[in-house]
Amino acid sequence: MFVSEKWTKTGLFAAGVLFGTAGIKLLSSKDARKVYTNCTAAVLRAKDCVMKTVTVIQENAEDILAEAKQKNDELAAQEAGKEYEDSGEENEDENPEE
Repeated sequence: MFVSEKWTKTGLFAAGVLFGTAGIKLLSSKDARKVYTNCTAAVLRAKDCVMKTVTVIQENAEDILAEAKQKNDELAAQEAGKEYEDSGEENEDENPEE
């Protein structure tokens, strides 16, 4: 039984080496290289498309952020004006001599 396990392991190792060698030959063939080139080109085109979309989204987000900040500044200025008017009315009521 010990001998058959040894030969089994040796056979598996040999099969792995053979499969690996065949795989390397297959992966390094001209046809496989063409497939890799076409796949890489497709990935690069997809990347360009995605980057264009990301740029547009980023520009839109920056515009929205700028408009939101402007809106908040306008609201803060209105609130400050109301507080100033409210404090001015109170001062008028406190000093009737003027």
